Amino acid sequence: MPDDAAARAAAEARVAAEEESAFSHPAVDPDATAAYGDDPDQVIDFYAPRVAVSPGGGLAPLVVVLHGGAWRAPYDRRHVTPFVDFLARRGFAVANVEYRRGGVSLPGEGAGGGGAVDGVGAGGVGAGGLGAGGVGSVAGRWPETFDDVAAAVDALPGLVREHLPQADPRRMVVTGHSAGGHLALWAAARHLLPADAAWRIDRPAPLRGVVALAPIADFTVADKLDVCGSACRQLLGGDEGFAARVPYADPALLLPTGIATTLVQGRTDTVVPQAVAEAYADAAAKAGEVVGLTLLEDVGHFPLIDPAADACAVVAEEIAQLAW
Repeated sequence: MPDDAAARAAAEARVAAEEESAFSHPAVDPDATAAYGDDPDQVIDFYAPRVAVSPGGGLAPLVVVLHGGAWRAPYDRRHVTPFVDFLARRGFAVANVEYRRGGVSLPGEGAGGGGAVDGVGAGGVGAGGLGAGGVGSVAGRWPETFDDVAAAVDALPGLVREHLPQADPRRMVVTGHSAGGHLALWAAARHLLPADAAWRIDRPAPLRGVVALAPIADFTVADKLDVCGSACRQLLGGDEGFAARVPYADPALLLPTGIATTLVQGRTDTVVPQAVAEAYADAAAKAGEVVGLTLLEDVGHFPLIDPAADACAVVAEEIAQLAW
């Protein structure tokens, strides 16, 4: 076998092993669930901290989790519940947000990327899902995906008081993985949206910070690299929508946010390559803002949300540095 073929085979085996590990954990049910709208996907699951680590037993920081899955319908919030539980066991109060995703099959595409039960399980998301174009559903809905993230974040302080009294919404950090990392960065930049954007707010969101995990953070670079099978272009409605809507959706164009931001990225990630995170960090620097970029050696896409991986502990530490 030629050297390049052997290297590819080794890389594919590594990705498969990382994916299998990340999706081998059973889903974890929430302590409470609340709706922030009328659609079945407009819900937030709440997880109380499993240990009290706040000084004097006070309220815990609130971590808002936005799941990935290329904004596509087959990948819902259940697949990140082991990660959410991992954070709760570190003493965080956690809100796991669901949002509307794309659900219309593309012409000529098969179902693809299946195999998961309740969104969790080996093969549920990965080389046959996140990393492939033929996943059987369009990425996201315009404008519903953005409607939901904005509405959920706005509703959280009130919902937390009722359903997660252990949480301190004044110490709120938003994190997200992959497409969810994009949404986390976008949620922190709503005060920079064009004046005619329905989601624009007058001042920065009351966040302690953002920790974006392998985020689809720069749409121009992600589109050039065909990340997740043209997911960015699909999210914005195809070729026409991409050009017109990218100023409303691309975090790399919504800088500086004035909110502490850290990106965590595996160097061997082939689903959302390192170049995407680096492009966002470069754009932030040009805008006069310092964005943290933690690059993890020999780490791909999935270990960042895998409780069994060392990378997941790094993620929790990055969140703790902003939250406590």
